[in-house]
Amino acid sequence: MTAQDSATLPKSIAVPRTDRPRGLGGTGLAALAVLSFSFSFPAASWALQGFGPWTSTALRGLIAAVTAAICLRVGRTPLPERRHWPGLLVVAAGCVLGFPLFTTLAVQASSTSHTAVVVGLLPLGTATVAALRTGVRPARRFWYAALGGAAAVLVFTVQQSHGGFSLADLYLLAALLVCAAGYAEGGRLAREMPGWQVIAWGVLAALPVMLPAAALALAAEPAHPTWHAVTGLAYQGLISQFGGFVLWYRGMALIGIPKASQLQLAQPLLTLVWAVLLLGEPFSLAAPLTAAAVLASIAITQRS
Repeated sequence: MTAQDSATLPKSIAVPRTDRPRGLGGTGLAALAVLSFSFSFPAASWALQGFGPWTSTALRGLIAAVTAAICLRVGRTPLPERRHWPGLLVVAAGCVLGFPLFTTLAVQASSTSHTAVVVGLLPLGTATVAALRTGVRPARRFWYAALGGAAAVLVFTVQQSHGGFSLADLYLLAALLVCAAGYAEGGRLAREMPGWQVIAWGVLAALPVMLPAAALALAAEPAHPTWHAVTGLAYQGLISQFGGFVLWYRGMALIGIPKASQLQLAQPLLTLVWAVLLLGEPFSLAAPLTAAAVLASIAITQRS
């Protein structure tokens, strides 16, 4: 892209020459983030073997907050500007508090496979919120493909729930709404500040809620820290809640929120594989067929 070309683009989508992707590039970083996120639900299932859902959510937030504080301290990172804090609070509410809690409750009430496929609706939600928030309008073909993937997920959900929606689906609907806002806002902020700082300040912003929540949850829910439970909790705190977001927000900043969000359509298929291999969940033909349908829409959205 030449300087003349970039001058014709809106500021919200123009990428400066000094910020062009290197190494893996934006698509590679976002794909690695999706791979890391795909282990999140099996990790949640493991964590629930020894910790209650409220305890698991609070402790993963504390693990991420400690990790973020260390990184910010080592990097001698200054406080964000005042104009960044509203967006960081949205990231904290959606990605640090709401989504982990609602998906953990869903995994407890349903199977990992079912939860994973329903979350296939998240890319459409993220792209929609991003379009409303930033004004960037993807091509019409992009929306057709995204809606097709979402329709496949809805059909799977109704079929698995025998014509209705279960309690787990209500949890997942709430999770999708808050996380789409957190993803879109975090991706927007990552164009103005490093992506790792976006999630680092986001988890620290949630700390005043996480600390008392952890104390109350540990007192109310008995803990049985088995090897699987501790491993699952550690993965959620270090990777699902922090490390994966470092890659995710950086990838979003480089290739745009709508395009990056649709890469997450691959997450259900990957999670289904891990659910069978790691958790021994039964193989359902409807699940991989649905995952394959949403995976096919990735090819279209990435070329739109």
